[in-house]
Order: sequence, then C-alpha cells, then structure tokens
Amino acid sequence: QVQLVESGGGLVQAGGSLRLSCAASGRIFSILAMGWYRQAPGKQRELVAHITNGGITNYADSVKGRFTISRDNAKNTVYLQMNVLKAEDTAVYYCNADIIRSGLGRDLYWGQGTQVTVSS
Repeated sequence: QVQLVESGGGLVQAGGSLRLSCAASGRIFSILAMGWYRQAPGKQRELVAHITNGGITNYADSVKGRFTISRDNAKNTVYLQMNVLKAEDTAVYYCNADIIRSGLGRDLYWGQGTQVTVSS
C-alpha cells in the first residue's frame, strides 16, 4: 500500500506565506512526477504545480512567480512554497504522485488534502 500524507495548511493573512509538504510512504520502487492541485468551493480541481523526477517544473499562470514546487527524492517528499498569498488561493490543496510500486506496477496516488485559507 502507498500513502501520501500532506501537512502545512492553515489560515494566513493575504500577503503571507505557507509551505505545504507531502510525503509518500509504502512499497515504492520509484516516484516519477509529483504535483499539487487545488479545489475551491464550487470549482473544479485544478493543477497548481508539477515537477518531474528530473526536476522540471511547470506552474499554473495564476501562481507563477509566487509559488515554488520542489522535491526531496531521498525523502519521497514534495513541497509547495506559497508566497504573497491571495484570497483567491483559498482552497483544499491535494498532492499527487505517479509511483512505480515494487513489483506491483505503476499508478497515480492522491493525498487526503489540506485546507489553505487566506483572509483578506
């Protein structure tokens, strides 16, 4: 079994910062791409940032220049540093990971989500 556990969400004032973490555990042979998505009330889940196992990143236009995705392959962990937060960043943030399991094939896994609330 593979689990993704997120942490770091919370309440912050506009202009502030938060750092999200997502750690993968279980029978993992290799982690390919990892990403962060978010879903605001009444809206569809959207991609926030994505990072390959080679470190290539891409971002939603709405967060470019404010958010930074990174990963620590030794810890099977992906991070999202969020700066200059805006009220419109308020959402539940989910991480995902494209994982090859030891002898069990490849699948996409999701974390349980962490709430980020930005007060204006």
